[in-house]
Amino acid sequence: MKKEKNPEIKKKINYSSQGKKNRAAGQRFEAKVRENLESMGWIVDKWTNTVDYKKWKLVPAKRKYNPYSKIMIIGTGFPDFICIKHKQERNPGKNEKNFDIIGVEVKRNGYLDKVERGMCFWLIENNIFSRILIAKSKKTGRKIEVEYVDFEKKYNKT
Repeated sequence: MKKEKNPEIKKKINYSSQGKKNRAAGQRFEAKVRENLESMGWIVDKWTNTVDYKKWKLVPAKRKYNPYSKIMIIGTGFPDFICIKHKQERNPGKNEKNFDIIGVEVKRNGYLDKVERGMCFWLIENNIFSRILIAKSKKTGRKIEVEYVDFEKKYNKT
């Protein structure tokens, strides 16, 4: 006679190990986005500033300290990356340099919360970035690819 499993006994979820796996997956995806942007000719750097939501001004992002692993986390700015590229329509006779400067926020699901959307609108309105891209993951079979969504097209402020 087979023993039947009790449906009331639920499998316990270890949130600590789940969080570690999610953070590691996020870091791998962020590295993949950076590599992809560099292959497209962008100069990519970690953005270390953020928008103070109460004062509406640009401030250095606070560093986070993890007391358990004794690690100081530095790259906590919003958006994740600043990307610089020469514009195509350069005037070779003049000594002016035209650059396209964009911000890239890496989100595996592609969604920004209300505070993040507000910060993006502020960054674009104050000409900090010409545009902001959201890098999200797109699964093709077993392979995870990077898809870029323009912030203004997705969250059209009307």
